[in-house]
Amino acid sequence: MAASTHTVTNQPPPLVGYDVFSADRALAEAVDRHLDPLGPEVLGSAREELAEFGRAAGSEQAREWGDLANTFPPRLRTHDRYGNRIDEVEFHPAWHRLLGRAVGAGLTNAWGRPGGHVRRAAGFFLTTQTEAGHGCPLSMTHAAVPALRADPGLAAVWEPLLTSRVYEQGLRPPAEKAGVLFGMGMTEKQGGSDVRANTTEARPLAEDGAYVLTGHKWFCSAPMSDGFLVLAQAPGGLSCFLVPRVLPDGTRNAFAIQRLKDKLGNRSNASAEVEFDGTTWARRVGEEGRGVRTIIGMVAATRLDCVLGSAAQMRQAVAQAVHHAAYRRAFGGVLIEKPLMRNVLADLALESEAATVLGMRLAAAYDTDSESERAFMRIAVPVAKYWVTKRCTPTVAEALECLGGNGYVEESGMPRLLRESPLNSIWEGSGNVQALDVLRALWGSPHAPGRRGREPMALNAFLTEVGKARGADHRLDGAIRGMLTELADLDGIEGRARRLVERMALVLQGSLLVRWAPSEVSDAFCASRLGGDWGTAFGTLPSTLDLGAVVERARAEV
Repeated sequence: MAASTHTVTNQPPPLVGYDVFSADRALAEAVDRHLDPLGPEVLGSAREELAEFGRAAGSEQAREWGDLANTFPPRLRTHDRYGNRIDEVEFHPAWHRLLGRAVGAGLTNAWGRPGGHVRRAAGFFLTTQTEAGHGCPLSMTHAAVPALRADPGLAAVWEPLLTSRVYEQGLRPPAEKAGVLFGMGMTEKQGGSDVRANTTEARPLAEDGAYVLTGHKWFCSAPMSDGFLVLAQAPGGLSCFLVPRVLPDGTRNAFAIQRLKDKLGNRSNASAEVEFDGTTWARRVGEEGRGVRTIIGMVAATRLDCVLGSAAQMRQAVAQAVHHAAYRRAFGGVLIEKPLMRNVLADLALESEAATVLGMRLAAAYDTDSESERAFMRIAVPVAKYWVTKRCTPTVAEALECLGGNGYVEESGMPRLLRESPLNSIWEGSGNVQALDVLRALWGSPHAPGRRGREPMALNAFLTEVGKARGADHRLDGAIRGMLTELADLDGIEGRARRLVERMALVLQGSLLVRWAPSEVSDAFCASRLGGDWGTAFGTLPSTLDLGAVVERARAEV
């Protein structure tokens, strides 16, 4: 063995072995804020569950599972050893452990208990920081519930299995399983997000509500799942269908997985191209011709998960950057004490906390489920989905740079975060789709604005929410006035949609932070994001702000 050439020093310890929930002040405060009205019993049990889950999410074991699930990605087996078509996807055992732990923590069951959406959102936020890929089947399974409720008979059969805390891998008839997972197939080669261009055909059978499908899906999420919600053209127009992988008699449904996508990130999770051969059995969900309206409840829930997933990735990246800077010494001192590094970290922390507070506010709106909250979500969800997912990639990239060359090495975990970071901006409708959806809610059509939108209460609900902080900060007040001016100008509004939605997102985040965040956080956010005292890169906050307090708040104590 060669003699030692040097002693390893000045390397930060790994950020493991900690409670990811309790170490996140913004998240813990959001849980307290939104669950406190439900009483001490609900809040107490939620905090206890989340702290336990947070310790598991921050463990060395969980980190290892995440590494293994991505090092050994899923593998498609189209046939068994005898040549029989099976169309199965094999995953590393670490994937099943991550998914099983998350299902066991109730992350597919937000619909049946007080504060369920806030509790589930916080748990989803935690497990995403361990490893993001297994969040896809969690999200799809959770979000399938509102779509299936369009058919009470189907919901009675499937909902107890979808919301179960039991994870059972493998394909068997649903009646033989204690819990199931769902996936989704909407997009096709020729249309992408324009699902009305779908060509997959649904031919009705003699049995009421039963059809056979012929066609394909270009992106099918979680292809190892027990069932899928898909869109297809029925005689009455585009409709929603449930496609089970295994039929009640135990035979496999015709569900040909052509290949798995070779993706930039999200390597642990399988995304597939599938074909339906004209014998694929399906059950209609909702009325013929109402497919988009039926499945939109699922889409809204998965869009919120995109917001939460991006916020979680931002939080993990910022926590890693602050942790590194708290231990690393350079140029005569600890990095976190250097004024310029402190500015960068504080800027990143603002972005992260604003995303967290917004995501949890939307989860709380699901729990309230009043007419005004539904109207608020109609605009706030696509606004948040557009902006938070857009901010994820630059935030993660800057946080990676804080670690220097160490952050560019796979072992740090930062490259995996960076590869994952653009995904939520693409899934469930990319940026333009979200921006145009906001215009539809406001004015009915981005191409012919000026008439009342599909959701006439949505704008009032949104303005009511941001108005709750009016008068508390002059920069927020000015930003609200600017937003109202944008809303009043319909000339060329489609081309200005991103500009408008960005303003709406920043105003909403500013309003929430002014009401709920410490003054040093809201002051810095309003000065930079709303007051214009900011550059075009992170680390350009005004030096007069209390940046040390902002950074310390973002630090995860081990």
